Amino acid sequence: MRNDYRHEVKHEITYSDMITIRQRMSVIGRRDPHAKDGKYFIRSLYFDTIDDKALREKIYGLACREKFRIRCYNRDESFIKLEKKSKRMGLGTKDNAPLTPDEVRRIQGGDIDWMLTSEHELIREFYTKIRSEGLIPRTIVDYTREPFIYDPGNVRVTLDYDIRTGLTSTDMLDFEAPTIPVKQTDGMVGHMIDGSPIILEVKWDNFLPEVIRGAVQLKTREQSYSKFAASRMYA
Repeated sequence: MRNDYRHEVKHEITYSDMITIRQRMSVIGRRDPHAKDGKYFIRSLYFDTIDDKALREKIYGLACREKFRIRCYNRDESFIKLEKKSKRMGLGTKDNAPLTPDEVRRIQGGDIDWMLTSEHELIREFYTKIRSEGLIPRTIVDYTREPFIYDPGNVRVTLDYDIRTGLTSTDMLDFEAPTIPVKQTDGMVGHMIDGSPIILEVKWDNFLPEVIRGAVQLKTREQSYSKFAASRMYA
């Protein structure tokens, strides 16, 4: 499924920032109906080339770039998606296609010929990129997300924390594999757990309503942050 390009910003924030934004958004927005007790657990398996093409494009800030990942929610193996995140001149979009646990295991094991005849265009594209660019599983990223929705402008505000990486493990269905907190950006204070950062993410379509702009306006220093790039420190 293809989505339209949207505006997207991500910043590292402090614990007190998170409390403030949570309180504000609880008043003006609504909770994601798919969340359990207002939050859900996310696990992503990111793919990259042997020479770190996607990582280098992110670090260098290329205007046009993409990366592939497999994602599941709340450790639910019945709902797994292949996703391609694309950036074009500051705007982002995400394409996705469903995967079964068996298909995930086959991809992780290098058994990919079946992907060429998939009914899903994105899976066929992923097959082509694996063959042509040598994409391989590189790192697992886990975190907890608190999502809020504000319907005017199709705004989505999320608070992500307890961000962890799977070290050398790339078996995304092994939920017993050890993980460690990713590194916090130098200079930030008020981290959530074991030095793991807290990330504010805001996405919207054509306009960002002033009420949301005010709700996420913070006095503390904000820094752009990538969970993918931070986790690759340990991969």
